[in-house]
Amino acid sequence: MNFAVYRDLLRIRSVRMLLIVGMIARFPHSAAGVLLTLHVVQTLDRGYAEAGAVAAVVTIGIAVGAPWRGRRIDTVGLRRALIPSVVAEAAIWSIAPHLSYQWLLVAALVGGLFTLPAFSVIRQALGVLVEGDRRRTAFTLDAISTEVIFMAGPAVGVVLATQVSTVLGLTLVGLATASAGLFLMWFNPPTRSGQRPDGGTVPAAAPSGVGEAAADLIGSRDAGTGGGLGVSLFRRGVRHAFPWLTIQLVVVMVIAAGAGLVLSGSEVGIVAALELSGNESQLGLVFVAWCAASVVGGLVYGALHRPVAPAVLLIGMGVLTLPMGFADSTLSLALLSIPAGLLCAPVLSAASEKVADLVAEERRGEAMGWYGSALTSGVALGAPVAGVLIDLTGPWGGFTAVAVVSALIGVVGLAARNLGGQGIAAKHTHAGR
Repeated sequence: MNFAVYRDLLRIRSVRMLLIVGMIARFPHSAAGVLLTLHVVQTLDRGYAEAGAVAAVVTIGIAVGAPWRGRRIDTVGLRRALIPSVVAEAAIWSIAPHLSYQWLLVAALVGGLFTLPAFSVIRQALGVLVEGDRRRTAFTLDAISTEVIFMAGPAVGVVLATQVSTVLGLTLVGLATASAGLFLMWFNPPTRSGQRPDGGTVPAAAPSGVGEAAADLIGSRDAGTGGGLGVSLFRRGVRHAFPWLTIQLVVVMVIAAGAGLVLSGSEVGIVAALELSGNESQLGLVFVAWCAASVVGGLVYGALHRPVAPAVLLIGMGVLTLPMGFADSTLSLALLSIPAGLLCAPVLSAASEKVADLVAEERRGEAMGWYGSALTSGVALGAPVAGVLIDLTGPWGGFTAVAVVSALIGVVGLAARNLGGQGIAAKHTHAGR
């Protein structure tokens, strides 16, 4: 374990500036979720179910729009790709707070489609600026900075909603996000090796790990001739639409969805546990403990000499989430959230690193977009899964549901990874005969 890697990485001006720009660009959206919920509940006088529906619509929009935005970055460049987001963020969230609930749903969907892709842009640029083992440290720093943002952003959103108004708060979020988009366009982080500040290029045309991944390429010519014409046409269609897609990458996407599921489900469980005990005012204490643990876990993971499989980390996070259901006070819930929190940043860092390793940079923007969609889909699924069990059994049921499901996803991912590795080894052995 070597913590000096953080010092060495932060000495690189381009990396340091990118992380700072990333924090600035992401901050407005970190306050948007709580503002939107409070706007529906307080200003529109609707229930939490309707507020959840608006959040789900935004999430669907983000999940659908992220791959398209990533592909635009790959094809036309960052600045041109961000123009629609800058215009939409300013326009939609200036109008949406004045709409009725039904029209707010429509605006939320459009807003989600055109959300500023700050997360995927920063990850894509880090994948260009940093190579090898240092990439793990860079993605860990990015995850840690995100945790810090989400400790402060929701608190700012609550202050705006309760002390000013949700209408003004949502408008400010839209304008601030548009400004962040203009800032990103001005900074123009590199999305290709030739755009790096030092003018350097990556020696190899393919990223690390792509040699093994090529054997698993969906629709690969070496995949065999069985399966019939229909399967062959399907494989050709997939290969044509997603030439970068591999079995290993699909596994990483599923792991990302599992991580999003356990995180959002745990968040709902924490809120429900404190609300039922009448301690909702102490919500911030639990979230600070949870997020702080993620920061510590991320720091440790980024200092490791070898990566840990995302599936293994997800299994651990799922298992360690189970005890949160036994909390009977705010203090015990905060303490029990720490073990699971320790693996939050590591699992997201490991998944991001794997995507960057498996996909060539000319397709990495689209791949990061799909990775973001997988994570977002998991987030969208986790809240209702936990909510149904909470309504039926109590908060412990919500924690148990998302913990078990995410751990099973991790087990399946680990099994698929091992089978894939055996398949590759078998192919290499057969080829050597």
